[in-house]
Amino acid sequence: MSENALRVAVVGAGPSGFYATDQLLKAGFEVDLLEILPTPFGLVRAGVAPDHPKIKSVTRVYEKTANHPGFRFFGGVELGGHVSRQDLLDRYHAVLYAVGTASDNKLGIPGEDRPGSHGALEFVAWYNGHPDYADHEFDLSATRAVVIGNGNVAVDVARMLVLDPEEMAVTDTADHAIAPLGSASVHEVIVLGRRGPAQAAFTTPELRELGELTRADIIVDPQDLVLDDYSEKWLEEEGEPTNKRNVELMREYATRDAHGHERRVELRFLRSPLEILGDDETGAVTGVRIGINKIVDGRAVLTGEEEIISCGLVIRSIGYRGTPLAGIPFDERRGLISNLGGRVLSHEGEHEVGEYVVGWVKRGPSGVIGTNKKDATDTVARILEDREAGKLNTPKNPDAEDVPKFLAEVCPSVVTWEGWRSIDVHETGLGEPQGRPRVKLVRTGEMLDIASAALSQP
Repeated sequence: MSENALRVAVVGAGPSGFYATDQLLKAGFEVDLLEILPTPFGLVRAGVAPDHPKIKSVTRVYEKTANHPGFRFFGGVELGGHVSRQDLLDRYHAVLYAVGTASDNKLGIPGEDRPGSHGALEFVAWYNGHPDYADHEFDLSATRAVVIGNGNVAVDVARMLVLDPEEMAVTDTADHAIAPLGSASVHEVIVLGRRGPAQAAFTTPELRELGELTRADIIVDPQDLVLDDYSEKWLEEEGEPTNKRNVELMREYATRDAHGHERRVELRFLRSPLEILGDDETGAVTGVRIGINKIVDGRAVLTGEEEIISCGLVIRSIGYRGTPLAGIPFDERRGLISNLGGRVLSHEGEHEVGEYVVGWVKRGPSGVIGTNKKDATDTVARILEDREAGKLNTPKNPDAEDVPKFLAEVCPSVVTWEGWRSIDVHETGLGEPQGRPRVKLVRTGEMLDIASAALSQP
């Protein structure tokens, strides 16, 4: 590490954190990447569907970033726990928050917290082996599930509920989830969209995968695809190519003859959940009361018509929001760190010197993994502007060699990049005999043992 280099702490080792780190390194900064988990890669590891190995291969790009001589990784370090905001400002010329959005949005309707009603975040994290969710339990004995939402996560959840066990067996699905998902009684998944098919937010490849499931038919009612005048005009004049391709694909689905598969996924539109119904004695989910909508000037408006969908499992996938971090200005209404163009703003609207934000906790949970690269470019440009203007933070202790000592005191189990590599080798070694990319460790203690054992070897 250079004695006179400007140094940045990036908090969060997901895609946005890595893209920003790469650009900062290329701009001449030294970067320490801090992550609350012992493992890097954020949602690529804990959020991308296990049957999407091509998407997960983006980690090869991040590994190249980690090979830069100005890069260091410190895993298992919690901001607000092991280290404070001030601890970082005392040691770095800039602090960049890339912590993502760690909680589900709520529907705000009666019955939302009944047994059998879950947020997509916890369900996805469970089957992906996130340590904080490994012990969660999901009752998959219901024959019908309702997924609320019209984005890629909703499609992922629907697909995982009906995925063929043989297809799942060759993925890195967490071991604790493989048997429950493979033996699930869910034979029908209904995916609800508040607006119409033209406004659906999923990408075309994700939608296409629903039509390629080996043991589930995709069902779309042709009547649901009759667009109102507003949507027809919007799609023609303003809609993205993705919106148009999606509508075309769904129209093709609507004309398909059912293959007679044992399971089915049905897409329904213009429906808003009004109440999650439950058993009088146990409280468990028994159905969803739905309001029928119409599009008025681009908005979904209730018509007064209602219907009830009987089901035993409800998973809401209506977006994520950030969680406040100790001492860092937070916009409660939007669920984001308060910022302007990536510069963290105080409650008075002034730039907090040396503090920046990137990724979903900056702009909201939107886009695909690659979207974070452009977003990182925008925030790093602000850092470069402030460097040129002499407006970065002035740390009390900028000595790079002091950081590992400090972290070892406040977080004795800190994981370096070499420690992560040991975890990686261990997991891939477990997966190889089974024809799987890896068998994920889901216990933090086990990860730390493997990371520390490797470093203690001569």
